[in-house]
Amino acid sequence: MFRWLKGRGARDAQVDEVRARIPMELWEQVLDAFPFLYPLTQEEQAALLDRTAWVLASKTMNGAGGLALTDFMRLCIAAQAALPILNLEPALYEGWDEIIVYPGGFVIPRQREDADGVVHEYEEDAAGEAWDGGPVLISWEDARLAAGGYNVVIHEFAHKLDLLTGAADGVPNLAGRRDVDGRAWRGVLERSLDQFSAALEAVEAAIPPDVDPEGPDADQWYGQLPLDPYAATDEAEFFAVSSESFFADPGPLADAMPDWYALLRAYYRQDPLARLQRYEDQQSEDRQSP
Repeated sequence: MFRWLKGRGARDAQVDEVRARIPMELWEQVLDAFPFLYPLTQEEQAALLDRTAWVLASKTMNGAGGLALTDFMRLCIAAQAALPILNLEPALYEGWDEIIVYPGGFVIPRQREDADGVVHEYEEDAAGEAWDGGPVLISWEDARLAAGGYNVVIHEFAHKLDLLTGAADGVPNLAGRRDVDGRAWRGVLERSLDQFSAALEAVEAAIPPDVDPEGPDADQWYGQLPLDPYAATDEAEFFAVSSESFFADPGPLADAMPDWYALLRAYYRQDPLARLQRYEDQQSEDRQSP
């Protein structure tokens, strides 16, 4: 249904055409597949559908590694990609054309130069990758995960927002954003990253010697953290991982780093925690109603 669509941007007529082609039954299946979409109001769901249609009309989505994409897969990925720009200009995703979807995790060749100038080549396992000026690579196996704060699609599209400034440094394009304290962003980002890195070190120190820190038995310690440990890698990964949790599991992030959560709330022009609380309150009222 969506295979012919591509382009760096999309005119309103193209978006309207794509939106008209999306079966509402299929759209409902997408909304049902991801619990963090449940709290969206009907108005927000309609806006998300519009943004999803924009993504589909603007990007070529191709399967790799033998994966044959279905319309459900395309909608799932596009809807998650659209969520961060629900209240932002879709032009923030312009300047590149393609989303490549693998069946599962994939391998990316890397190069690293050591202190002696020797270049080492190696391969790195990945669930997603965002290339500056190039495509977004996504593992479908990971993109379909719906529990907790992990979300590879939002992660990679947050990288795309970050890269708009020309460097992946955890600072998206804040030019002209009077509603975001751009002067405070860098300071809050660095303090929050330092705070999280210290918390991660404390958790790692608390893991008993007989427990493999890379194994599943260590999850009970890492589960105390508000973010995935990968967030401690650098500022860019901290922003991307924080964006995942901001949308998919906002509570721990808001509790642990309220100033950072407040900046993300201002930047994305969304408050997923308040949205979730309203939804839970409504669910509670519905259960108590005779």
